[in-house]
Amino acid sequence: MTKPKVATAFLTGCFGCHMSILDIDDRILKLIELVDFDRSPVDDIKEFSGPCAIGIIEGGCSNEENVHVLKEFRKNCDILISIGECAMMGGLPSMRNNIPLQECLNEAYLNGPTVYNPAKIIPRDPELPLLLDRVYPNQEIVKIDYFIPGCPPPADTIWEALTALLTGKQINLPYGLLKYD
Repeated sequence: MTKPKVATAFLTGCFGCHMSILDIDDRILKLIELVDFDRSPVDDIKEFSGPCAIGIIEGGCSNEENVHVLKEFRKNCDILISIGECAMMGGLPSMRNNIPLQECLNEAYLNGPTVYNPAKIIPRDPELPLLLDRVYPNQEIVKIDYFIPGCPPPADTIWEALTALLTGKQINLPYGLLKYD
């Protein structure tokens, strides 16, 4: 019997949620017995090899590349999970949502107190993904099946949710796994 595939990606965020996935410590060996990782920074596979049972997305959408990746995950994953504050609400990157994009670019590349840019050029290279007008939570772009809150969520919370989905059990996260203080 083939193992289900799990894919993961990070969009606009800090990679902290992936660090929590790695923080499941030696349970990662048990996880590898249950799944094959497909497209993921965990195994450095950059393209889908086929359909995946579960896709885990950390980070929100701040540029066109993020939107493309998220739509690819929705197309290739039976279950899609938004993990962490940035994926669910935009997180710290969304602090720019109340400031016009051009004003953000001007501050970053022209007017910031530590900026040295004598040519007064704002990068516009075609290799750079086009920034969106704001940072969007994932559920505003595609349908998300599950949400795991936290900044980042604890490793135990990720472990419990993921193993429940993989073994066909109902997700039952006790209060202690969702309480953050």
